[in-house]
Amino acid sequence: MKLLKKKKQRRELKQIIEYAITGGAWFWSGYAMFALLYSVAGIDIVPAKIISYIFGLSVNFVLERFWVFDTKDARKELDKVSVRYVVLSVINLGIDTFIVWGLAQLGLTPYLGQFVSAGFFTVWNYLWYRFWVFAKKSQPKPKRAAAPALKRPKAVKRRRPNAK
Repeated sequence: MKLLKKKKQRRELKQIIEYAITGGAWFWSGYAMFALLYSVAGIDIVPAKIISYIFGLSVNFVLERFWVFDTKDARKELDKVSVRYVVLSVINLGIDTFIVWGLAQLGLTPYLGQFVSAGFFTVWNYLWYRFWVFAKKSQPKPKRAAAPALKRPKAVKRRRPNAK
């Protein structure tokens, strides 16, 4: 029993580490895109934030789906997972943009605002991803194992070669 518990704990710790790595990939790719759009291209804060969010989100989806929360049926469930991911992402985009914009209105640079927002979403998204977006199907387990059915092999008719 303890062995199973330790194995499950190790698996969960591994998943959290992988999640942190993919979250970092999302954050830094989106952060770099925001800096490019906002500081270099001179695009206003809200459109720059939206574009950089979508860019980082694309990086994140691929990593989360096929690495962190990968399952045997990952490709089969891609449509359901994609819809859930998009729904959560649209909500998150609104929250993220509001956090960064709101903190900028209070005088905090949007670059620091993104760190504040990322701290919030680190926990928020992990819970949503694990328990809703990429949740594994729970298969009902039988109360007792069924005995295998015993079948007799069908008689194989052999053909005799034609004798001349």
